[in-house]
Amino acid sequence: MSLLVAALFLLNLVLVRDVQAQPTSSPRVHVGTTSVIGTTGPDTVEFFGGLPFAQPPLGNLRFRSPVPVTTLGGSMFNATNWGAGCPQVLDTLPGPVLSEDCLNLNIFRPAGTKASAELPVMVWIYGGDFRIGAAASYNGSTIVARSATRGTPIIYVNFNYRLGSLGFPTGFEADEKKALNLGLRDQIAALSWIQENIEFFGGDKHKVALFGESAGAISIADLFLNSDLENYVHGAIFESGTMGTNRLLLPSDGQGLWTSFLSMIPACANTSTTFDSFECLRNVPVEEIVTAHAAAVATTVVGWTPVIDGPGGFIPDLPSKLVAEGHFSRIPFISGTNLDEGTLFVDPSVATTDDLRLYIASQLPGISDPAQMNATVDRMMELYPDDPALGSPFGTGNETFGLSIEWKRGTAISCDVNFSGVRRGWTQAASKFGVKTFVYLFNDPQLDAGFLGIPHASEVSYVYGTPTITFVTPGSPEAFAALSPVIMDYWISFASTLDPNDGKGVKRAHWEQFTPTHQALMQLHAHNVTMIPDDFRVAPIAFINDYAPYFGH
Repeated sequence: MSLLVAALFLLNLVLVRDVQAQPTSSPRVHVGTTSVIGTTGPDTVEFFGGLPFAQPPLGNLRFRSPVPVTTLGGSMFNATNWGAGCPQVLDTLPGPVLSEDCLNLNIFRPAGTKASAELPVMVWIYGGDFRIGAAASYNGSTIVARSATRGTPIIYVNFNYRLGSLGFPTGFEADEKKALNLGLRDQIAALSWIQENIEFFGGDKHKVALFGESAGAISIADLFLNSDLENYVHGAIFESGTMGTNRLLLPSDGQGLWTSFLSMIPACANTSTTFDSFECLRNVPVEEIVTAHAAAVATTVVGWTPVIDGPGGFIPDLPSKLVAEGHFSRIPFISGTNLDEGTLFVDPSVATTDDLRLYIASQLPGISDPAQMNATVDRMMELYPDDPALGSPFGTGNETFGLSIEWKRGTAISCDVNFSGVRRGWTQAASKFGVKTFVYLFNDPQLDAGFLGIPHASEVSYVYGTPTITFVTPGSPEAFAALSPVIMDYWISFASTLDPNDGKGVKRAHWEQFTPTHQALMQLHAHNVTMIPDDFRVAPIAFINDYAPYFGH
């Protein structure tokens, strides 16, 4: 099990601890002619779960675009339980209930909300490398309760989308049959349902803000490129991910992964060249598919992630080209990263300069010429010198945690190539086109994190107001108690007003807008929430962004 997969596994297990609420009453909402029965939890937050937004992607609908469902049907719908999560490798381990019938969403709202309330809506998209994750792992009760307490009540929604090969099939057949980026299509189907029905729950369909972390943030960023996202949302928050965080490849680049996947399913092993693997796979038990796609991804550097799907698709071209030309939705957003995003993504076995060169080469899918590859790797080695004090975890001096100096160099490179660099490039480009943009750097120390530093996903606990919601232990209880309300207030304020500075909730620093002439970000640190210049690692990040196609950005 890789370091990343182990971290995702732990994250998924820890998240589910907080999702159960003991019902004290049964609120009802009328959606058309259907009476939807929910529950009220201890925080006076009402919950409605498992609401289908598309037909179950079973049988003939497997490996097809979602078929939207905008009405519930029947006179009554029991919404007292979470909807099942989509099939994934964790289906034999403790965690959310999983089923292929998983295209459902869950709603939290302040108790007593009237249908006429017109409350802003915050919609969460979970992360997990597009391989694991479930809506049931994220309980929005604390966010909703806080929004009501601060006098700016909101409605919280999350939903499931297909994962792995079921959500992101790749290769020539998927391209020809228009079956690419199905998970992104699921997300649009969920947003369509919200537009059609959120008013019945007291929500304002014109004030929907998306927020997500990791694959969730990447999804939102990808939807900015060509999904008419402005028809569904008015704001967005990207936590540790933008378009390009996952290298964007062509479907043809994934043919090896698809062939390897099929080879592990005996009934369909010979269909990779006949363009009828989908028909075969529709008759295979879903458990066999999940086992195969989990094993196949370990055989290649290509993953089950969104791909460039060409003209008319969600991702018509490399994001760097589209963004530079202004081909993206002009939706206001917050975007940020954690200090040590790269520590989860570089194998600790990286120990020599040769190991590091191989790692850097793996981050350059846009280079095929060996001479150009060597020259680019050489330049990256110069930009990230063999000084442990410059490596990640940043700010740890010469400490190497028993690992190699080359590993610290690699984690710094990973942070900038996949997170900090693409974030800076995205915010610079968007602000140049006049998009209202706010940027943050989360650098609150985590307890006992060791070589992970302040890693990927560590901010999620603070956003949800729940210390146990990630696999790392947040800072001291006092620090968490001080910083988490600040972050929640910024997020809730932005979702409601498209400005994190509504003056409600705790007293906090004024968050200045990022502009071409004022490139600054908010430092989210329990003892020093303040604006700082966005000027760290200027030269290496500029190189990464200047040669973005080399990195699949």
